[in-house]
Amino acid sequence: MKKITAGRDVLGEFAPKFAQLNDDVLFGEVWSRESELSARDRSLITVTALMAQGLTDTSFGHHLQMAKENGITRSEIAEILTHAAFYAGWPKAWAAFRMAKDIWADAENTDEKQLHQNSMVFPIGAPNDGFAQYFSGQSYLAPVSTEQVKIFNVTFEPGCRNNWHIHEADKGGGQILVCVAGRGYYQEWGKEPQELHPGDVINIMPGVKHWHGAAPDSWFSHLAVEVPGENRRSQWCEPVSEEEYQKLK
Repeated sequence: MKKITAGRDVLGEFAPKFAQLNDDVLFGEVWSRESELSARDRSLITVTALMAQGLTDTSFGHHLQMAKENGITRSEIAEILTHAAFYAGWPKAWAAFRMAKDIWADAENTDEKQLHQNSMVFPIGAPNDGFAQYFSGQSYLAPVSTEQVKIFNVTFEPGCRNNWHIHEADKGGGQILVCVAGRGYYQEWGKEPQELHPGDVINIMPGVKHWHGAAPDSWFSHLAVEVPGENRRSQWCEPVSEEEYQKLK
């Protein structure tokens, strides 16, 4: 957690002890105990407690911003405040929503991406621009290991999939997919598509024509493990037709 200096910045001269307790004890010691309770959960508790007291002032705004930075998404804060409204009071919820709506105003389009990121330990990574020509839709790539055995976390937005392709090598080679988040599909040429979920493992032998990607309504991530081989290469083929893909659920 980043170091908090709000106490000293605002009250350092007027109330130095209070400032020290705020910065060093409350945030420096209590909030930093993330092995006992994550910063995200501490934000959830703090926002709910402040709303229940009707303290929707500038400090509440700072805690809402901190909650966003700690991973609470737009849909989650809406659900948190809605649930708390039945216990804390409807007018207090209205006041909290007015502030939360402004703070999460830019998060509407990234909400589902953040939810997907929260569901796995590996980063989504950067847009997979180097291979964009071989994908239908937006994908992302994050290196996990670049030594010994190369491993990449590949993330697909809903509806995204790669073209039919073949992994080739003079000796050895192939690829292993380890599914880590979301729901997706894998299909070999001439066979039915196989639905994929976290924990599923796909062994792709060299020379097998195949494709993989997200389900139409779900984000999807898998680790792509490059099996060592001599003169490894990929032959990219035609895209998966929209007609065939839309048959998937």
